[in-house]
Amino acid sequence: MESGYVTTPFGRRPMSLGMLASQHLAETIEPGMKRSKWKLFRAICEARPALGVTDRALTVLDALLTFYPDDEISEEKGLIVFPSNAQLSLRARGMTPATLRRHLAVLVEAGLILRKDSPNGKRYARRDRAGAIGDAFGFSVAPLLARAVEIESLAAQAVADRELLRVTRERLTLCRRDISKLITAALEEGVSGDWEGISAMFRTLLARIPRVATAEDLAPLLDEMAMLRAEIVNMLERRIKTQKIDANESQIEHHKQNSNPDSTYELEPSFETKQGEKAAADNDPNAGPSDERRLKQQRPSGRMSNRAGGAADPGAGPGLKSFPLGLVLQACPSILDYGPGGNIGNWRDLMSAAVVVRSMLGVSPSAYEEACSGMGPENAATVIACILERGGHINSPGGYLRDLTRRTERGEFAIGPMLMALARANGGVPRYAS
Repeated sequence: MESGYVTTPFGRRPMSLGMLASQHLAETIEPGMKRSKWKLFRAICEARPALGVTDRALTVLDALLTFYPDDEISEEKGLIVFPSNAQLSLRARGMTPATLRRHLAVLVEAGLILRKDSPNGKRYARRDRAGAIGDAFGFSVAPLLARAVEIESLAAQAVADRELLRVTRERLTLCRRDISKLITAALEEGVSGDWEGISAMFRTLLARIPRVATAEDLAPLLDEMAMLRAEIVNMLERRIKTQKIDANESQIEHHKQNSNPDSTYELEPSFETKQGEKAAADNDPNAGPSDERRLKQQRPSGRMSNRAGGAADPGAGPGLKSFPLGLVLQACPSILDYGPGGNIGNWRDLMSAAVVVRSMLGVSPSAYEEACSGMGPENAATVIACILERGGHINSPGGYLRDLTRRTERGEFAIGPMLMALARANGGVPRYAS
């Protein structure tokens, strides 16, 4: 376009600041810039929602581009096309003149083409004696070349958004299928747990899925379903571990043979019997079968107390999987006040705060130690934080903690639903990277 040239529409069509801005933008084309008209048109089709044009308007733009003489749009080849209404209507799939004018106005309003009207409103070109076009009146495609980088960027973003939506829908479908079939398997196998409550939570999540959704709409639902699936898998894995432990204990109970019955070696040195004590017991006339049974009964109970007093043993029983610390603090913000310096930055800080809160709530040290042994120290601290958050609804925190510990050992307790309920009550469930 001519530098500093302003053209106004013919007839009663009004001039607008948007048209003036489009004309100014068309003058900023970089020297030597070229683009394939059909690749650029495909990018416009990808970015159509962001550009604010309709599919019928793109049909008209497609027809206009067929009148451009070359495959590449450039200033050297000219930027004006001047088809008649009749020819433009034919290439626009027989669109009526009134519809054609309406969609041409949409393209002008979207800043994709410019009008360069002649004095009488007709579209034509003046040629010199050599046949070269000197001046032309019609539609300028200069905005397409000036906005080429912007259009290509919008198209790439649209493709990425569409792919993200596809992947999110795919993961959501798989998660729905997994949860549905895992719940069915748990009910058929008779796994203990609040499966009615979990099913109700699953139905609530399904009801929140909109008919037409973006990736941003589905992402929080996918996070909550993934948490629910992880909790279900956790419960089923605890059942499997419990069955394996029961099977191993059954095999040990039935194995009575000892290759060296006179040996005094024990697997646990803290319960080793000295030979002198054994001889004294054999020579004591008052010793009987009941004493021998009492000695045998003391040994397994000693092993259990030895484990309970230390860290959680992976083989001692089914354990819970810990959740992200950020989720725990989102669900239980009250625990923050009891952290070192009024802040909690890691699991060590949370466990230190839990010890303080445990004492404040009146939970005995033995109850908390049993919880650490049965659940793991992180999960025990998490449960203390949940009890603090729900303090007004729990009459006996110590008894409640012991009950949860027993339910955990039986595979009947899951922290996930408690945390999710508290997180929603405190502002929603945040997203965490897996």
